[in-house]
Amino acid sequence: MTALSLVALVSLVSAVFANQLDVHPPQQQHRHWAPICSGNPTNKIRGCDRYGCGHFGADRHSGKGKHVGVDVICADGATVYAPFSGQLSGPIRFFHNGNAIDDGVQIRYCVKLVCIHPIRYQGQIQRGQPLGRMLPMQRVFPGIVSHIHVENCDHSDPTHLLTPATPSPLPQPFPRPFPQPFPRPFPQQDIHWATICSGNPTNEIRGCDRYGCGYYGAPRQNGKGKHSAVDVICADGATVFAPFSGELSGPIKFFQNGNAIDDGVKISGSGFCVKLVCIHPIRYHGRIHKGQVLGRMLPMQRVFPGITSHIHVENCDHSDPTGNLERGKGQ
Repeated sequence: MTALSLVALVSLVSAVFANQLDVHPPQQQHRHWAPICSGNPTNKIRGCDRYGCGHFGADRHSGKGKHVGVDVICADGATVYAPFSGQLSGPIRFFHNGNAIDDGVQIRYCVKLVCIHPIRYQGQIQRGQPLGRMLPMQRVFPGIVSHIHVENCDHSDPTHLLTPATPSPLPQPFPRPFPQPFPRPFPQQDIHWATICSGNPTNEIRGCDRYGCGYYGAPRQNGKGKHSAVDVICADGATVFAPFSGELSGPIKFFQNGNAIDDGVKISGSGFCVKLVCIHPIRYHGRIHKGQVLGRMLPMQRVFPGITSHIHVENCDHSDPTGNLERGKGQ
């Protein structure tokens, strides 16, 4: 083949490939996008609150037309993922006022994700890869249902693309086909617990701030001994998961003063017993499976402004749980 013929062939292939991209852009190669926010595996859309509604075409309170995006529920501080593979570009300044949530990024072809801080504004990203984190929407709109604004660049409706083809299944509870006089045991697959808080896939432990430190054995500022637990970083309002399978009991009132974070639950399983404090569980009794939704993080900033918000994780025997937390695998 002559050099001229080879050049012509390459040009033809390139043109065909470009045409295919125009007809079937990368975002359409998957009819259903990946989950966008940790803690929201089905890309659930915000309903209505006092600031408005999150569905496509909703009226805007300001009277400036209709909503040309959809609002995917996402807790402040949660991890955000790429819904499809593509090229990043940004930043996107949706509000143009530099407030705490005035950031975002575009993924071609072609959607804008707003109210997030991306890990980078340029380069390729693959479907499902971490894209960034949710910004503190409660700081700007107190009481709103925190969310990511998802807007197709051509202002078409992305709702049908947001429903995952195969939503991430939650582990099912143990079957109980017959009455059992004694509880069945909870076999633990390994000594390493699942991720406890959405947005913190590695169970990162709080460092030190003006209120103290989060590691096991840290001195307490009030002089009442050492910290007999660890503090797993968790944004206010984030989804909390069961670290292992077990039986729930509670409530646990750690502060015993009824403040905004005085709630929690105990999980007792095979080889493990732990108290998770500063969370509101979905229930205080019954069985739960490793990785199932356990509840939500309570508003710690309301009680301790400026602290690194966290879940207090305390073994029932006051031993050090750090080794069990170190390999939270983002499950």
